Amino acid sequence: MTSTDTTAARALVLRYPLITFFTLAFGISWLAWTPYVLSLDGLGVLNFRYPDFLIGNQLTAILPGAYLGPLTAAFTVTAVTEGREGLRRWRRRLFQFRAGVRWYAFALLAVPIAILLGTLAMEGAEEAVRLPSLMVLAVYVPALVAQVLTTGLAEEPGWRDFALTRLQNRHHPLVATLILGVLWAGWHVPLFLTPWGGPNVGAETIALFTVVALEMSVLITLVYNKGRQSVPLVMLLHCSINNFQSLVWSEVFPGDDPRWLWGPALGLGLLSAIVIAATRAKLGHGAAVRQTVRAGE
Repeated sequence: MTSTDTTAARALVLRYPLITFFTLAFGISWLAWTPYVLSLDGLGVLNFRYPDFLIGNQLTAILPGAYLGPLTAAFTVTAVTEGREGLRRWRRRLFQFRAGVRWYAFALLAVPIAILLGTLAMEGAEEAVRLPSLMVLAVYVPALVAQVLTTGLAEEPGWRDFALTRLQNRHHPLVATLILGVLWAGWHVPLFLTPWGGPNVGAETIALFTVVALEMSVLITLVYNKGRQSVPLVMLLHCSINNFQSLVWSEVFPGDDPRWLWGPALGLGLLSAIVIAATRAKLGHGAAVRQTVRAGE
């Protein structure tokens, strides 16, 4: 690539930073996931399988693409558009743990409670309830930590810290959140062709996933804005939802009844509606701006 090409590419990134970020995030992740989709674990075009490690082959097949996409895209575009100072600000937010005790409590307690209540509201759910096993309770915190260091760290420095910040500067907070929620859900689409998507994947499965992604996005935007733009807090909330559903919820409501699948969506939807109404759809954005100004950013 010549210096002229480099200058033209940099000018394009400077003009369209968000489009560049999403193009890189999708392109890099999807390219990294292509062998997995085509392997015997997916469509069966390529005659090999990914090795299992601890939790199936998610660490070997999915995590590399998850890390490479959003993180690489956020780092690259920040470096081009804001230089070293921008990267320092980005890195500082990655270690911004001061966010307020109530928002950590919200991430750890409010969301699981909402998921439980949403499922209990469904017909026949009360009769199906079972207590989770002691093993699940014992591994809950270690599994949450592992989720934060894998899923959370791979995704949130890009989706929320980079993309959400810039989308909110251009659009109403709720509009920005919904745009990002749809794109975030869309980024996962190739994985529905693999065991990650679960059995009998269809239009309803993808629709349900998209609905939950939008609801999660509303809650994540709130804690990001109210929690001093703390990336660790956002990672914790994201992974608290994933961890609770995969470990506790699946044991409390066992069986293959498809009705239970809409329970978390119902609970998170109600909590999101309360958040939107309580903040007048601003999702704490004014607080985030004031905190940024006080921090000298």
